[in-house]
Amino acid sequence: MSTFILAIDQGTTSSRAIVFDENLREISSASRPVSLAYPQNGFVEQDPEELLSSVFESITEALAKAKLAPGKIAAIGITNQRETTLLWDRKTGKCVHPAIVWQCRRTEGICRKLRDAGLEDMVKNATGLVIDPYFSGTKIQWLLDNVPDVRKRAEAGELMFGTVDSFLVWHLTGGTKHVTDYTNASRTMIFNIHKLVWDDELLERLRIPKAILPGLVPSSGVSGMVNHPVLGGFPIPIAGIAGDQQSALFGQFCDRPCELKITYGTGAFLLLNTGTAPVSSRNGLLTTLAVETRPGKAQYALEGSVFMAGAIMQWLRDGLGILKDTSMTGKIAASIPDTGGVTMVPAFTGLGAPHWNPKARAAITGMTRATTAKEIIRAADESIAFQCDDLLKAMQQDLGQKLLRLRVDGGATRDDFLLQFQADISNQTLERPAYVESTALGAARLALVALGLPARSTPETTLFNPKMSAEERECHLARWKKALASTLD
Repeated sequence: MSTFILAIDQGTTSSRAIVFDENLREISSASRPVSLAYPQNGFVEQDPEELLSSVFESITEALAKAKLAPGKIAAIGITNQRETTLLWDRKTGKCVHPAIVWQCRRTEGICRKLRDAGLEDMVKNATGLVIDPYFSGTKIQWLLDNVPDVRKRAEAGELMFGTVDSFLVWHLTGGTKHVTDYTNASRTMIFNIHKLVWDDELLERLRIPKAILPGLVPSSGVSGMVNHPVLGGFPIPIAGIAGDQQSALFGQFCDRPCELKITYGTGAFLLLNTGTAPVSSRNGLLTTLAVETRPGKAQYALEGSVFMAGAIMQWLRDGLGILKDTSMTGKIAASIPDTGGVTMVPAFTGLGAPHWNPKARAAITGMTRATTAKEIIRAADESIAFQCDDLLKAMQQDLGQKLLRLRVDGGATRDDFLLQFQADISNQTLERPAYVESTALGAARLALVALGLPARSTPETTLFNPKMSAEERECHLARWKKALASTLD
């Protein structure tokens, strides 16, 4: 009999459920959009109830498409948008405030005070991170200090904190399990990545009660049993949990040191497996946990984060109204020879690695009366590659060597223009698997490993080799650097 795994992929703009067989072949899938709210400048929120309903509806549809009863599912793997922060009532499961999304910049004031207090080295040494609103710790402090009665209730033990994985596990297990895996914990800015524990000194500095924190579990292993109507009340083991980028690293089979991938999603994220030794970056990258498949055998990664990738195309469609369908981006970009000198720096929510400038804002430079929507769309597509190239250069400087073949995944990798431009501008060979949903695939693979089943495949790949001349490459990079400098200033 076949073994079926249900992967839950809760992302920034959508929730997806995918049923895989034991050979990691997709049997069925379903998804639901998730909306984002912008209550004021720099604030980004989501409705926790919408997050839950989008996941549950996706599960129901995916099982129906596969013609599978819930009891036929052997295990569940969960992967999720990281850093997004929720606080909910321990008895009712209701959140005290909308979820604060990873993109939200509301805690810059808190971060500035931490930097002014000289805590940057302490934070980096303990957590591998920089002090930035991106991470969960300052979001928790903001909720405790700004939502009426929340600090009092938290200190009384009435509330629970979690990233999205914790929130889903708590609800799927009927409120019996409050846990997070090490990869998600490593994105909170309150977790010691060397000792693999919550950091008491950082908790004290941020005035976060330890009682609200989830328990810690490996990425692969049974962390709870489902007890929820959406799965018919069957006690299905939740056997894999990982943040989306670490899950994609595992889904791309980057199991060995120096293997790396870029995921092009709402943002773009480059992760390099550094093995069992954490590598400290000198060039603005983060040191983080990779998936842990065995207790006490943690693996680490270097990470670079681009805040705006696919989200740029959504803005062109919904904000400017110059793009009818985001799937047409590559074709439109390839339909013209160049941008006519137009360059976009998409710092809508500041700039992430390697610049870490939360005050930077987006700009489009080099426009003339001859500029049309096509040039702006192509400039937007190119901006994703330029940002990723900055990360690749920082990673090469940290390693002291040129990177080898780069694996890519995510929805935007269907854009051949983007991948060819990335290969050209970075002078790197890119490898795109036939199945690009590596985030969900990684969650399914983690669950299979927990069941003691082999989880290996050899998917077909498409290669994108650099074709651009060195002279043309340098002209493009000079244009990007000039536009970037004006934005950072």
